[in-house]
Amino acid sequence: MSPLSFAAVSGRLKARRAGVGVTRPGFAWAVPATVFFLLFAILPLVLVAVLSFTSWDGIAAPRFNGLANWTKLIHDPVMIQSLWLTLLLTALGVLTQTPISILLGVWAAGHQRNRAVLSAVFFVPLLLSATAVSVVWRAILDPNFGVPSQLTWLFGNGNLLGNQSGSIAVLTFVGLWQFTPLHALIYQGGARAVPQVLYQAAAIDGAGTVRQFFHITLPQLRNTMITSMILMVVGGLTTFDTVLILTQGGPGTDTTVSAYYMYRKAFLSFDFGAGSAIALVLVLVATLISLAVVRLSGYDKMRSTAEGI
Repeated sequence: MSPLSFAAVSGRLKARRAGVGVTRPGFAWAVPATVFFLLFAILPLVLVAVLSFTSWDGIAAPRFNGLANWTKLIHDPVMIQSLWLTLLLTALGVLTQTPISILLGVWAAGHQRNRAVLSAVFFVPLLLSATAVSVVWRAILDPNFGVPSQLTWLFGNGNLLGNQSGSIAVLTFVGLWQFTPLHALIYQGGARAVPQVLYQAAAIDGAGTVRQFFHITLPQLRNTMITSMILMVVGGLTTFDTVLILTQGGPGTDTTVSAYYMYRKAFLSFDFGAGSAIALVLVLVATLISLAVVRLSGYDKMRSTAEGI
């Protein structure tokens, strides 16, 4: 090879390494995902926002009615109650699922005996749909033939779903049973990413398991905790199928959460304008709460996505 051709090849190799003259796809890689997001997220949201200012029964053409739907919602006691119930169930879900998920996730990240088998059994609820879970627990908690009818000394008349407090407790428990494995799996991944050198240094300093958990594991799981809590908040605010099957919003309207109330307005009363307004309220509330969690936790200022850094 002549010196000239050698220099030319060498120059081309250097140019490739430096990225000079190399065509990069850039935004083209994001086009499919962007189009999918616009079609199935932004466009439906815009249509819902437009429908919230109309009167539509799902058959005739929508008629613009201004702020009529919003005015009715503001003065609707059931809507106000449904928002409070939604926030209550969401808060109960976060308060009950978070500590148990952290403990199970950290435990599953260890090297205990039979850990893999027990973890696989515990994660079985993740394979079931919310509808199947609700049907199973409705049968188990049946006041006539279920477990409460056999344990009257504990459950009284056995009709746990016959009052508001019992219904809220059942909905909280069913959500805990179904979704705790998911968040435990998230915490398991986060716990395994914590650098072992931190535990080794703590052990040399004489720190036991409990002190290592509170002073090393929990601080290192901060990012994971915020992510898990945001998922819990969004999931709690959109709870629908469990309420539909277990309580149907009852007794009365005692467990009518916003998502179920939206279903009643839109698909039972054929008032899709009011249903769209409720849906938009849920989107706004979920967005505001998620942003508040991110801001208050300082999650938006964390540059590293790796645990332990």
